[in-house]
Amino acid sequence: MKLPCAQCGAVNRVPETRMNDEPICGRCGAELMARSPVALSSDRFAGFIGQSELPVVVDFWAEWCGPCKMMAPQFEAAAQLTPGVRFAKVDTEAHPEISAAQGIRSIPTMVLYAGGRERARRSGALSAAELNRWIKTSLKPAS
Repeated sequence: MKLPCAQCGAVNRVPETRMNDEPICGRCGAELMARSPVALSSDRFAGFIGQSELPVVVDFWAEWCGPCKMMAPQFEAAAQLTPGVRFAKVDTEAHPEISAAQGIRSIPTMVLYAGGRERARRSGALSAAELNRWIKTSLKPAS
């Protein structure tokens, strides 16, 4: 399983049988399957999304946004409840080029990426349970 590091950008290969062993980056030692969302910057976003073999949910947010602040602990809780999915956050004020490239028009917006491509999108604050259901539903194969 290929997992890019959010800290240094190195792509790590982790056997699927070792995914629950708290794998760390071979270059910088950062946790690869953190149970908390990781902050992505402009220089790490594309690689983190494009090279991860696991689905990635990204919360696009801003410090001044009230609903974003309400959503933050729910997003954190969802990260604890959803193994096999990586969680990340992008501060739209600090990295407006990412939000522009991703077509983010309102915040908070959660985008689910799988295989390097957008799979689903949802705007507005959600509870951890709602977020978890949305992720599971969005990852189901189309019938």
